[in-house]
Amino acid sequence: MSRLLHVSSGPYAPPVPARELTAVSVDGARLHVEVHGPEGAPAVVLVHGWTCSTAFWAAQIRELATDHRVIAYDQRGHGRSPASPACSTDALADDLEAVLDATLAPGERAVIAGHSMGGMTVMAAAGRAGVQEHAAAVLLCSTGASRLVAESLVIPMRAGRLRTALTKRLLGSRAPLGPVTPLARRILKYGTMGAGSAPHMVEACARIVHACPRKVRHAWSEVLGLLDLDHGVRALTAPTAVLVGSADRLTPPVQARALAAALPDCLGLAELPGIGHMTPVEAPEPVTGKIRELVATYAHIKEGA
Repeated sequence: MSRLLHVSSGPYAPPVPARELTAVSVDGARLHVEVHGPEGAPAVVLVHGWTCSTAFWAAQIRELATDHRVIAYDQRGHGRSPASPACSTDALADDLEAVLDATLAPGERAVIAGHSMGGMTVMAAAGRAGVQEHAAAVLLCSTGASRLVAESLVIPMRAGRLRTALTKRLLGSRAPLGPVTPLARRILKYGTMGAGSAPHMVEACARIVHACPRKVRHAWSEVLGLLDLDHGVRALTAPTAVLVGSADRLTPPVQARALAAALPDCLGLAELPGIGHMTPVEAPEPVTGKIRELVATYAHIKEGA
């Protein structure tokens, strides 16, 4: 049972989708897509982060799908989407456009929520026609646009070249994560979650992260280590809310503040006290509530529904 892809019971067990499909990206990469909730309802698109999968959004999907059409997909190499040799921010942007094209009608608007690398995906695609056509509003959760390694707080020492080098080596490790053991849970909790995170939250995150293939984990760590999407932030013209945990070590609040200052239409920055990097799991109600608020204000049911 140590290699379960996700927990199988409780609030973080993934709901069964109404339907599944495969979106094909421009380079032929195949992406697993799930659609939850009633057809014709206001649309929400959820984009997960590094080493995660659609299962990461279980709490949001379960609550939102009662009256929203919730679309979630596995980034290439993650979850049920096959790995691809192409790992880049352009590939992330291509994939998001492919999913939007496969699931939304022409001109249909949706709220797009991205966590960590999912937020970076939205920033990478900000200037793309598909995002400009379909993004009614955006939520950026626990993410950043550049200087990710230099500003990470995972290594508890003063900022500088040594900390940056050690952080890069740690996050880019090729070592297998192995089974989910008590020690593995403690390590994951320290690096990615707030000190007050409940055991069932830690378990849910550990199952998902440990299921990510190590080659995929390493390949995308290389992309994140060189990330520079400041231009994407400036191109993200949709109304955008920013959310971060005050105890986020991977993309700390300094990253969120920089986003809020640079976004053309920032709706505000929410800093959640004591919450770490895994905001959709650690703080499901505030994250879901913010998505609902954005839908109510900016998204509309598609014409003819």
